[in-house]
Amino acid sequence: MRRVDGLLTIAQLTWLEARRRRIVLAGLLCGLAFLLVFASSVYFAQHYGTPAGTVSLLQQQMQLQVVTLAGLYAVNFLVVALAVMLPVDSLSGEILSGVMQTIASKPIRRAEIVIGKWLVYWVIIAAYIVLLAGGLVLLMRLITGFTQQHLPVALALMWLEATVLLSVSIAGGVCFTTVTNGIIAFSFYVVAFFGGWIEQIGVMMGNASARYVGTVISLVSPTDALWRLAMHLIQPPAMAQVQVTPFSPASVPSAAMVWWAVAFVIGVLAIAVRRFQKRAL
Repeated sequence: MRRVDGLLTIAQLTWLEARRRRIVLAGLLCGLAFLLVFASSVYFAQHYGTPAGTVSLLQQQMQLQVVTLAGLYAVNFLVVALAVMLPVDSLSGEILSGVMQTIASKPIRRAEIVIGKWLVYWVIIAAYIVLLAGGLVLLMRLITGFTQQHLPVALALMWLEATVLLSVSIAGGVCFTTVTNGIIAFSFYVVAFFGGWIEQIGVMMGNASARYVGTVISLVSPTDALWRLAMHLIQPPAMAQVQVTPFSPASVPSAAMVWWAVAFVIGVLAIAVRRFQKRAL
C-alpha cells in the first residue's frame, strides 16, 4: 500500500509540474494548429483540386491514403518531440535545483520517483497520440469520406516508439544535465532514422552490408523500425507490396522487433532506477 501511495504522490506532483511548465499546453496547441492546417489543405484539395471523374476510384483511394500517411508522418514527429521534451528536465532539473533532495528525503523510494514520473508522461503521450492521429483520421473521414484501416495497431506501435524515446529521456535525466540529455535523446531518434534509410537503400540496391548495418542500428535504436512497421501494417497489401508511396518500406521489420522494443524499454528503465538509487543528491 505504501508503494502505491508513493507512486500516486509522485504522479500527482509530476502532473502539476508538467502543467506549470506548460509543455503539455504547448504540445497541444501545436498539434491543434497542425490539424487545422491539415484539414484546410485537404478541404481545398478535395473541393478545388482535380475535377471529379478524371481519375479512377482506385487512384483516388490511393491518393487519399498517401495524404493520410503524410499526415500521420507529421503527427509521429510531433509525438516524438513531446516524448523527448516532456521529461527532459524532469529529473535533471530537479536534481540541479535541489528540489529532488526534498522529495527523496520523504518516505518515497527512489524507484517510485522514476517509475511514477514515467507513468504520468506515458499516459500523457498516449492521450496525445489518440488526439492527433484520431483527429487526423476523423478529419479525413469527414472531408473526403476516406476511412483508414488498421489504425489501432499503428497507434499502438507509434505509442511504443514514443515509449522508447520517453524511457531514454528519463534515463538521460538521471545521468546528464538537461541540455545534454535533450541532445542525446534527439540524437537517438536521428540515428535510428538514418539507420532505417540505410537499411532501405541496402535492400533496394541489393547491398547486404548496408542492410546489415541498418539492422544493427535498428537494434540499438528501434524507433524507426517501429514506425516502418506501423506504416506497413496501415497500408492496403497491394500498396505495401508494390511500394508506390514514400511510406512503403522496402524492408519490413518483423514482430520480433516489437518484443525487442518492449525489452529495451524495460532495460532502460531498470538502468535509470539503478543509477538514480546510487546517485548522490
